[in-house]
Amino acid sequence: MRYFGKNDCFLIADYLGGIMQGIGFILLIPLIMSLIYNEQNYISFMLPAAFSMVLGGLFRIVTPSDKNIRLKHGMIVAALAWGWAAFAGAITMMQITHINFISALFENMSAWTGSGMTIFPNVEILPHSILFLRSLEQWFGGIGIVIVVVLLLLRPGTSASKLYKSEARDERIKPSITNTVKTILWIYILYTLFGIVLYGLAGLNAFDSINTCLTTISTGGMSVKADNIAGFHNDAVSIATIIIMILGGTSFLVHYNLLKGKAKIALKDLQVQAMLIIIVLFTILAVLTSDMLPIDAVFNVVSAITTTGANLESSAHHWPGYLKILIMMCMIIGGAAGSTSGAVKISRVVTFVKGVYWEVMKMLSPEGSVIPRRLSGKKITDTEIRESCSFLALYFSLIFIGWFIFTTYSYDPMNTLFEIISLQGNVGLSTGIVSYDLPQTLKLISILIMWGGRLEILPLLVMLRAMLEVVNKGKRKAKKIRDKHTNSY
Repeated sequence: MRYFGKNDCFLIADYLGGIMQGIGFILLIPLIMSLIYNEQNYISFMLPAAFSMVLGGLFRIVTPSDKNIRLKHGMIVAALAWGWAAFAGAITMMQITHINFISALFENMSAWTGSGMTIFPNVEILPHSILFLRSLEQWFGGIGIVIVVVLLLLRPGTSASKLYKSEARDERIKPSITNTVKTILWIYILYTLFGIVLYGLAGLNAFDSINTCLTTISTGGMSVKADNIAGFHNDAVSIATIIIMILGGTSFLVHYNLLKGKAKIALKDLQVQAMLIIIVLFTILAVLTSDMLPIDAVFNVVSAITTTGANLESSAHHWPGYLKILIMMCMIIGGAAGSTSGAVKISRVVTFVKGVYWEVMKMLSPEGSVIPRRLSGKKITDTEIRESCSFLALYFSLIFIGWFIFTTYSYDPMNTLFEIISLQGNVGLSTGIVSYDLPQTLKLISILIMWGGRLEILPLLVMLRAMLEVVNKGKRKAKKIRDKHTNSY
C-alpha cells in the first residue's frame, strides 16, 4: 500500500521551506545583544541564519501538484521543523561557545522544546547573545514554531487546522484557526510584557528581566544564572516566578475569558480547578514529608506541574525519595491543554480517571443503563477516552524504555527515572545526571525524548515511518536498476 509519494515530499518541502526561512530570521534577532554588548560574533549568527533562509527558499522552488495538506503532512512538517530549529541553533552555538555538535544540539533542542535542561556547568560565563538565543528559542518554542511561522506569516487558510493540530494543539478560542492563533499570540505578548515589568519591579535589571520572563512564561525554565532563580537571591523574584509559571501553565482560552471580563467562566474551568487543587495538596504533602520551607515547596510544585523547571536549588539529587515521587507525579501530569506546558496535560488525566470511573459505574448499573459522560458541561465520547488511554500507555512505555537505557549506564534508578520523566515532559528539573559529561549516546537519546515529548510523540513516529518508507522505496528502485543492468548483459 502506498502511504508516501513524490507529491507528499514536495508538499512537505514547500511548507518546511517557509518555516526554515522563519527560523533563519529568529536566529538573527540575538544580533541585537551582540551589538549592545559588542561581542563581535555577528558572522556566527548570520551564516547559519542565511543558510536556513537560502535552503528554505530552495525547498519552496518545486511546487506540489496537489496542495491539499493532510494531518500526516502537518505532523511530518512539525517534526522536521523542530529538528531543523535545533540543528540551526546548534551550528550557531558551536561556533561561539566551541562545544561539540551533539552537546550544542542537546542545548538547542532543550531550549526550543522548553525542556530547560542545560549541559553548561556555568551559564554566567556565556555571551549575552547566546543567553538571549536560548531564551528566545524557549519563547518561540512555547507557543510553537509552526504556528507562528506558517499560520501568521505564510498561509492562513484551509491548511491551518492540520498544521495547528500537528503541534499538539486542538483548542479553539475563535471559530477560525487563524484568528485563534492571532488571539493566542497577542495574549502571549501581553503576558510577556507583564512579566518583564513584574521582574523589573522585583529588582532585576533589563537583561535579566527580559530573559527570565521569556523562559518562564514559555514554561521553559532556562536561566541566565548558574543557580537558576536561586541565583538572584531575591524572594520577590521567586514570588513573581510562581505567578508567571501559573500564567504559562494555564490554557489560553482561560486567559482570553479573564481578559474579556468573564472571570466566572474562567474559574469554572476544570483544568484551572484541578491545577489549583494539585498545587495546594502537593505543597502540603511536600511540607509535611520533608524539611522544605512552604515557599520553596510551593515554588517546586508549581514549577513541576507547569513543566517550567525553574528551581531554587541546583539539583534535586539530595531530595528524599518520597519528595522526588511527589514532584515526578506533578511532572507527569503537567499543566493545562492549550497552554505552553508539556507532559500529559491535566485534561487527559481527568478524562482517563473519569473514564475508569464511568466504566466501573457501567458494570455496577443495571443492564441497558446509560451513564452520562460529561466534563465541564461537554460530552465525552468513547473516542476521546480511548485516545487519552492510548496516549498514556504510549507515554509511559517511552518513559520505561528511556529509563531502561539510562540505567544500563549504572545511574541510580530513582534519580534516572526522575531525569527521564523531566526530559519527556519538557520540564527541566534535574537530579544532576544531565550535564556536559553525560555520554554522547545518552545525549542523543535525550534529544529524541525531548523532541518526541514536545510534539506528543506521534508526529515524530509518523516522520520516522515516512523516512523509512522513502529509504525502502529508494532501495527497491536501486535494485530494479541493478537487475536491469544485470539482465542487459
